Amino acid sequence: MLRHAKSDWPDGVADQDRPLAKRGRRDAPKVGHWLAQHGYQPDLVLCSTAQRTRQTWDLVAAGLPGAPAVRFDPRAYGASVQTLLYLARELPDECRTALLIGHNPGVSELAGTGFVTAAIAVLEFDDDWPDFEPGQARRVAFATPAEM
Repeated sequence: MLRHAKSDWPDGVADQDRPLAKRGRRDAPKVGHWLAQHGYQPDLVLCSTAQRTRQTWDLVAAGLPGAPAVRFDPRAYGASVQTLLYLARELPDECRTALLIGHNPGVSELAGTGFVTAAIAVLEFDDDWPDFEPGQARRVAFATPAEM
């Protein structure tokens, strides 16, 4: 799970259209390099449709060795924990590793930890996607841009 990188707040721009700030453009590539260094290659990326999450993904993807399938899902924008669970349960069986790029507070609540922008948590669980429930996943890694 990845919270989008730091966004800008330009006047007159709708929340969903806010771009990344300079710091976000600097931090997002670190995530891709961190994922590659630690051997985390997603089979599928599930990304909010917000501009800042799309831009985050573009910069993360540049640091990965492969090109996973990507789904931009409007339900991930501002999603609650329950909606994020539904999205995870809909992942295809052949997908063993997924990357969710979303927003707070849903991302923090689902992972069970606070997320600064561009923070990433790697969660692991033993069941199939349709059986994913809160509390089943174990956090095996967590990093913030300052630690990458």
